[in-house]
Amino acid sequence: MFEWILISVALIGSFVAGVIDLKTTEIPDEIPYIMAAFGIAMHIIQSILLKSYTPILYSSLAGLGFLAFGFFMYYTGQWGGGDAKLLSALGFLLPTLENSKTFFPFSLSLFFNVFFIGAIYMILYALALSFKEKKIWTEFSHEIKSNVGMLLAFNIIIAISLILFGIIAMKFLVGLSLFELLIMEIKIVVFIAFLFLVWRFSKVVEEVAFKKKIPVSMLREGDVLLESKVWEGLTKDQVKKIKKSGVKHVWIKEGVRFGLAFPLALLFTLFLGDGIILLVSFI
Repeated sequence: MFEWILISVALIGSFVAGVIDLKTTEIPDEIPYIMAAFGIAMHIIQSILLKSYTPILYSSLAGLGFLAFGFFMYYTGQWGGGDAKLLSALGFLLPTLENSKTFFPFSLSLFFNVFFIGAIYMILYALALSFKEKKIWTEFSHEIKSNVGMLLAFNIIIAISLILFGIIAMKFLVGLSLFELLIMEIKIVVFIAFLFLVWRFSKVVEEVAFKKKIPVSMLREGDVLLESKVWEGLTKDQVKKIKKSGVKHVWIKEGVRFGLAFPLALLFTLFLGDGIILLVSFI
């Protein structure tokens, strides 16, 4: 009963936060605060009923650990503060889960899946954006043409290294035929080439779609200045000060509205388990 309540709050809260983030680029602080408070309260009640400190201990460790990592991502300019708080709230709510499909403790699997599913989400988000900003495909085409030599050279080096490794590994990988080893090596080379293309595509999207020069008159509350070291939107007072400064144009930056990755990662963890294990088995 406790777990179903906690799962419901985690799913509903993270989904609402993700939808708001998609519409406004901001996750209201109230949502992760309420989620975290509810998770802590429920685990205190569970500890009292079970006469054990374990539930609240696990909740505190997961929630505070996620909060520390989330703010590391925030202060390095990778995430907004709302993302950090939402990750922490999920830790407070679901540190463990009985009968889960995960190999690792549930909160740790969820943590890995946020990045696994988040990577897929960001690729799809960037692709959707590229159909709106046609210039992205033009720039990406130029980018690939200018880097095709580096891509080929890199993959040739990887292929040779894998072949040499394979010859050595054949002595230790009992039951693995030469053909199976070759197929595995081809998969790795293709996967690395795919990662290279995704990386270059993301850089093009960042330059074309996520950095904009706008007139100061169009500057709004919540916009993030390009030179900002952390992902924090401008306040109303800051916008007024910039408009009064006499500056004509400013550069602002946007990013992937990452909030929906959290409920998607939670659903994936609940129904499918560990994304990393699935990825390794595929390769």
